[in-house]
Amino acid sequence: MSDRPDPLKVLAVCGLGMGTSLILRMTTEAVLSRLGVPAAVDNTDLSAARSTQADVIVGQGMHVDELTGTAPVIVTVDDFVDEGALEARLRPALEEAGWL
Repeated sequence: MSDRPDPLKVLAVCGLGMGTSLILRMTTEAVLSRLGVPAAVDNTDLSAARSTQADVIVGQGMHVDELTGTAPVIVTVDDFVDEGALEARLRPALEEAGWL
């Protein structure tokens, strides 16, 4: 395992409001906990995410595509409450970064 930040700084991002990102934050926290990855997960909108440093960004593809290059790991989701689907995308991304 490479030098994983401890804890990982993770952003759950939605387009405009905070409601969806809060739901995604809770889903992300559950998945990272199950994976045994220490993380500080925050939720924010797309505009604020552009100026926030993070190790991992999780959000809907149409939004996080605009954040390419702002974090080492960017994961897109289709369903903000589907923990299994998020884990299926987050696990390999963290493994590729050497953080899992």
